[in-house]
Amino acid sequence: MTRALQLAVLAGAVAIFSTGCSVQDVIRFGWPVGVTPEATMMRTLWTWSAIAALAVGVIVWGLTAWTVAFHRRKAGDSELPRQFQYNLPLELVLTVVPLIIVAVLFYFTVVVQNVVDRQPAGNELKVDVIAFQWNWDFEYPGTRQPTGQPVSTVGTTAEVPLLVLPTDRPISFTQRSEDVIHSFWIPEFLFKRDVLPDPEKNDQKNVWVIDKIEQPGSFVGRCAEYCGSYHSMMNFEVRALPGNLFDQYMQLRQSTNAATGQPYTAAEALARMNCGPLCSPTAVTTHPFNPDPTTRLAF
Repeated sequence: MTRALQLAVLAGAVAIFSTGCSVQDVIRFGWPVGVTPEATMMRTLWTWSAIAALAVGVIVWGLTAWTVAFHRRKAGDSELPRQFQYNLPLELVLTVVPLIIVAVLFYFTVVVQNVVDRQPAGNELKVDVIAFQWNWDFEYPGTRQPTGQPVSTVGTTAEVPLLVLPTDRPISFTQRSEDVIHSFWIPEFLFKRDVLPDPEKNDQKNVWVIDKIEQPGSFVGRCAEYCGSYHSMMNFEVRALPGNLFDQYMQLRQSTNAATGQPYTAAEALARMNCGPLCSPTAVTTHPFNPDPTTRLAF
């Protein structure tokens, strides 16, 4: 038994250290680090749920090993080992403990879900997310370009759309699809949202909120629902800017570019701001796709 235990501990240590993961990676059980408070709450819920599951698993494995090792029928025995199927205290424990575990997990799940799925409070920056085959249109309702239209950024096959957001304020997203079902997914947000056509008719809750983005940077976004030929190429990029830079960006988007006589595009506004890599006028986490099917290879 001592040798078997030593081998088990050694195998566990080898399994952990040979993965090349840091201690934090192991503790997160594979979950990436999120960039919103909601993402942190979901990761914490996942981590503690996994720890609880492992604790229950260790107990079950230990009891199973104990039963096999010490209560198996030995050669020459004519009697069965001691039976416990009518032990009332034991049966009560085996009924009550799982109920407590499920109740605790249910409680914390509801707490996190209520935060993630809460209704807007009204003080958020509003963003409309419009999906179509095979790109995205991001609009800021309540803003106005010189043309009278809301500020918007529409992706094309030649340009990945940039969803520019601030890091210092809550954001409310309202989403819909122009054709088939898509899915709005930013991996660093640690969850995704289905984007349905006619969400009101489909009884879909299509408005959701994040408290803030906790760090500036560029984060890739993807469609996570198969939606046709170029589904895998339907990407976008979130550009999270500090509040002062975001306000400058929105001021430019609502003014006219003297060089073109047209309202500033997202790329033109970011280039005009000249604030280093954070204001790159094109996406840095993904790239446009080539719609010519003859360029694709079959393997």
